Amino acid sequence: MSTLLNDASCISKTDFKFSGLTSVYHGKVRDVYTINNKLMLMVVSDRVSAFDFVMPRPIPFKGQVLNQLAAYFLNATREICPNWVIDVPDPNVTIGILCQPFKVEMVIRGYLTGHAWREYKEGKRVLCGVMMPDGLRENDPFPEPIITPTTKSDHGHDQDISREEIIKQGIVAEADYLQLENYTRALYKKGVEMAKDKSLILVDTKYEFGKANDKIFLIDEIHTPDSSRYFYLEGYENRQERGEAQRQLSKEFLRQWLIENNFQGLEGQTIPAFSDIFVMEVSNRYIELYEKISGQQFIKDKSVDKFARIASNVEVALPKLLLEI
Repeated sequence: MSTLLNDASCISKTDFKFSGLTSVYHGKVRDVYTINNKLMLMVVSDRVSAFDFVMPRPIPFKGQVLNQLAAYFLNATREICPNWVIDVPDPNVTIGILCQPFKVEMVIRGYLTGHAWREYKEGKRVLCGVMMPDGLRENDPFPEPIITPTTKSDHGHDQDISREEIIKQGIVAEADYLQLENYTRALYKKGVEMAKDKSLILVDTKYEFGKANDKIFLIDEIHTPDSSRYFYLEGYENRQERGEAQRQLSKEFLRQWLIENNFQGLEGQTIPAFSDIFVMEVSNRYIELYEKISGQQFIKDKSVDKFARIASNVEVALPKLLLEI
């Protein structure tokens, strides 16, 4: 049991009874409430996942970081692709258009790292039907970004899949899928530009999309440390030349720590214990990325009762939003 941190002060589990509640879905990190079958209300918890498993301890302020960063980037990319957001009434809550999500995640990679590198060093040169050139080192850029989609699983592991299989299996209609690819490339281009302005490299990221009234919307979060990987631009080339690890602002350091402690989500493996020091290190990494990528100071919400705060802010916002849609 923690003696330095109070995990109970984090948002680990939610069970709100919002006005007009019609359904609720508890995901790995986000809890999604449907209101009057018209609005989607997303509470971003402090849970953290890796290798498709939720870790045993929450990370202070992680949910606030993700929610506020997502709002920042979704607002900045509205002209590229319509998105689901209508209001952000609370540090941990976003309310938006209820969409039917596509059952794929659109992963785009500008550099050979993470999962792609783990496949590459095993000798594989095709990932999700896309050829990867020979002769690349870890963290080298691809000649041009590649899209490597995965199936979106509610439980268990997401699976790599090719464009051809997505269309062949009818997971996404061809016309819709081609539009998803176009949006993905345009959004990544904008994300790369925004990162460069802050002396960062947006290495890879993923986007999720849904449909409402026959229109495609960008949903969930974008360009956050849970959905993206960032390198520091300064020193990147020198580190590559010397074969050194890149300085990262992402969740990859958590994955690497888990791997070093014998956990990759494989059968029979046990999630290692998180010390207080490590929990605070993870929290500080999330806050550092928020401040670095947004250029804004992160103001920690120190409400004594975060659940009462959320309930109050949502109940104030909902009547007006329901009248507007």
